[in-house]
Amino acid sequence: MSARPPLPYDFLPQVPSFGLTSRDITDGEVLPAEFAHGGGNLSPQLAWSGFPPETRGFAVTCFDPDAPTGCGWWHWLALNLPADTTELARGAGASDADLPGAASFHARNDFPGHRYDGAAPPPGPAHRYVFTVHALDVPALDVTRDTPAAQIGFNLSFHALARASVVVGYSS
Repeated sequence: MSARPPLPYDFLPQVPSFGLTSRDITDGEVLPAEFAHGGGNLSPQLAWSGFPPETRGFAVTCFDPDAPTGCGWWHWLALNLPADTTELARGAGASDADLPGAASFHARNDFPGHRYDGAAPPPGPAHRYVFTVHALDVPALDVTRDTPAAQIGFNLSFHALARASVVVGYSS
């Protein structure tokens, strides 16, 4: 049996963490079906605190490192959230209109869509879904709605002051 792929931030430069909570998902638990692609396809509520005071903006992502692609699968990329944002409500991943701030937007995920698209693993062992809030040293990344997710990931890594993650599992 082969080892599972690493979590997406295991080999990147380490940055501090901060508090990330949710009324909808719990680290190490199973993702409820209403947040899966075949269920309600809702993005979960997320709230954060304790990030560095020099934070100038945020991004929220969801990534599946276990997708059978060799490079994982991006489910959500909510970018350019204002520095005073400390929460996304349940369902905020539905459209750009549900994000705070005039400059915020959803970049293209791997479905592809410009929104949150929940867990949709093939039959087999549970996949891990890594919901991450990135505290950034810039108010906005220099990317567009259609910038490839790998390039966005590079920019997130380069501009990260801190990050916080919740990892949940889901199987079909």
